[in-house]
Amino acid sequence: MEWLAALGLLVLFATALTWIAVGMGLISPNAEAASNTATPLILLPLLSSAFVPLDGMPGWIRPVAEYQPFTPAIETLRGLLLGTEIGADGRLAVAWCLGLTVLGYFWATAKFHKDAE
Repeated sequence: MEWLAALGLLVLFATALTWIAVGMGLISPNAEAASNTATPLILLPLLSSAFVPLDGMPGWIRPVAEYQPFTPAIETLRGLLLGTEIGADGRLAVAWCLGLTVLGYFWATAKFHKDAE
């Protein structure tokens, strides 16, 4: 059952990032700029708890890692796949995914319809 929950979270997270990336692509003036606007999405996992636990981070970077969407998603996936406690991270990860999906969807569709006019 944990594998199914992990797969569901991965699908939700991929959907959220896809809609954000679509919005970023639509605001770019050309293909070269579109490939560069995704750089923050590439760097965010490096500033999360994916490689270093939050307790081991310096004080100045810890709030950045703690309050971004990748950390709860990673902690939830880690808990589901290793069979450890996920706590509130699961609800927070799903909330981030749904929020980013809705935000990205409305941003991308608004930009697409504005450009079509």
